Amino acid sequence: MWLVADESCDFSVVTGLRAAGHDVVAICEKMSGASDEAVIALASSEKRLLLTEDKDFGQLVFAAAKENSGVVLVRYPTTVRSTLTTDVLKLLDDRGQALYGSFTVIQPGRARVISTTV
Repeated sequence: MWLVADESCDFSVVTGLRAAGHDVVAICEKMSGASDEAVIALASSEKRLLLTEDKDFGQLVFAAAKENSGVVLVRYPTTVRSTLTTDVLKLLDDRGQALYGSFTVIQPGRARVISTTV
């Protein structure tokens, strides 16, 4: 899958995704300090899922109706971060293409997928 990892994203997830064969653009490598609007625009223009830990992207998708290819919002407390990369990989394997055009919240033991397309 093609993804953009926001600067808020744990870099160990980027490393794990790349090792599993996913194409990941890391904002910290490509355009460090970019605004949320620029990040979501990049992901949308390149048809990539946006992986983030920043809740502000929910505001951009739902309230501001920013065009997007799909967002995966990670909500993992520090006490269970050791499973984060494995859980994100499992989400991508299980849900795959259904994540495009959706806003997904992944938490320990669950994922909620909300369609953002009409």
